[in-house]
Amino acid sequence: MDKIFQEWGLGGTISGTFDGKWHPADTGRTVPVKSPIDGSVLATVSCTTDQGYEAVLRSSWDTFHRWRLLPAPKRGEVIRRIGNALREHKDSLGRLVTMEMGKILAEGQGEVQEAIDIADFAVGLSRQLYGNTMHSERPGHRMYEQWHPLGPVGVITAFNFPVAVWAWNAMIAAVCGDTVIWKASELTPLSAVVTTKICAELASQHGFPGLFTLITGEGAALGAKLAADSRVPLISATGSCRMGRAVGETVAKRLGRSILELGGNNAIIVLEDADLDLTVRATLFGAVGTAGQRCTTIRRAIVEESIVDEFTKRLVRGYRQLTIGNPLHEGVLVGPLIHEQAVAQFERAISTAIEQGGKVVYGGKRLNGMPNQLYVEPTIISARKDMAIVKEETFAPILYIIPVADIDEAIEVQNDVPQGLSSAIFTRSLKTAEQFLSAAGSDCGIANVNIGTSGAEIGGAFGGEKETGGGREAGSDAWKQYMRRQTCTINYSDALPLAQGIKFETS
Repeated sequence: MDKIFQEWGLGGTISGTFDGKWHPADTGRTVPVKSPIDGSVLATVSCTTDQGYEAVLRSSWDTFHRWRLLPAPKRGEVIRRIGNALREHKDSLGRLVTMEMGKILAEGQGEVQEAIDIADFAVGLSRQLYGNTMHSERPGHRMYEQWHPLGPVGVITAFNFPVAVWAWNAMIAAVCGDTVIWKASELTPLSAVVTTKICAELASQHGFPGLFTLITGEGAALGAKLAADSRVPLISATGSCRMGRAVGETVAKRLGRSILELGGNNAIIVLEDADLDLTVRATLFGAVGTAGQRCTTIRRAIVEESIVDEFTKRLVRGYRQLTIGNPLHEGVLVGPLIHEQAVAQFERAISTAIEQGGKVVYGGKRLNGMPNQLYVEPTIISARKDMAIVKEETFAPILYIIPVADIDEAIEVQNDVPQGLSSAIFTRSLKTAEQFLSAAGSDCGIANVNIGTSGAEIGGAFGGEKETGGGREAGSDAWKQYMRRQTCTINYSDALPLAQGIKFETS
């Protein structure tokens, strides 16, 4: 057994419920955790029972009542120590992410680095939870706004980023004074268990063992239960558009808050004045990284007709150099898809594209001779803008190349999809770049120039528009979503002037 499993006690059946202490692992249903690398069962995780769920809610609220009273800079000090603990365990936790999810080792460790980076960001933020002061129209009065924590925040994460996305929410929510209830994906619960152990140990040392809690369940039922629970004022959910609609509707019915980070059908626009060497490298990484299982994966390349053949030729040359295999091995750039359903969706999308008039330029097949049947060839398809399939997100390494006449048509094609997460343009023209970034340009939450669509840098708010959900996480003023705003007025005069000069006398 890998030494990581020994280090964290992951052998046999382990508990997936933490409320400040770990619940017994011999209660409730269990979920086997299979590695997509070779199909081996890494461990078995026990699901959260109804009693365990209630214990988590109680612990989260009890801890919140004390945590919110700790000054924000003191909360930041706890998060600083958590960030340092993640640094100490970066290699082992990153390796576990790779084993459980299938992304290459550099990406697994890079994901843990994102958690470290957001912890650092949150530490600084703990001294910057500013409110506004404004002038009252009434003499002898002062007005200002302040921000208070909400309560327990529910975080529902997807399999593809089993550590980073939770951290984006949890580190910020914690410095804001909230506690965090994590509903992890049943496909990657081990990463959640180990991350919770690392973070909860530091929180416990400061007297807040219930700061970060964990629930685990198979299927959609547990996430739906959390979304419907009026005791949880905010739900942050990452996943498919279908899942997001269900969560959003459920939370809205109880007038709760939601942060939704859903699907992305991201495009790059490549114009004839682009640096093609730069563009091809960016496209290669953005289209095949994490085996196409990122919400920010490049799924459409919208290319000016004059250079589409040259761009395609160079890109195919790059695809031929990709090493596909065990993501734990050095030099491998593409690992497996997460499960058989993902492979089936990959194959179905390619068949549909061909039926609609697309042509496979490279790839398109499941690979034989691999540790299991979850490895596929990254695929390039020559497509047309009127093909229905190009408006759908397939969570796999499929790139559609779509020719257009000019920048105006390119922007129209890019925006003509239901999703609106990330976008990019490759051009040397400042005028064209500014057109792309204007109100009449990209309709996505993220718009880049001469870099790809993937990669979220801490400091900028991450999220998208339309069916992507409209949520924002991580940087900028995203912290305000985890707090409630309060407008305060203080009368330091001896009079009681009313707004708008109204006279209301009692004698």
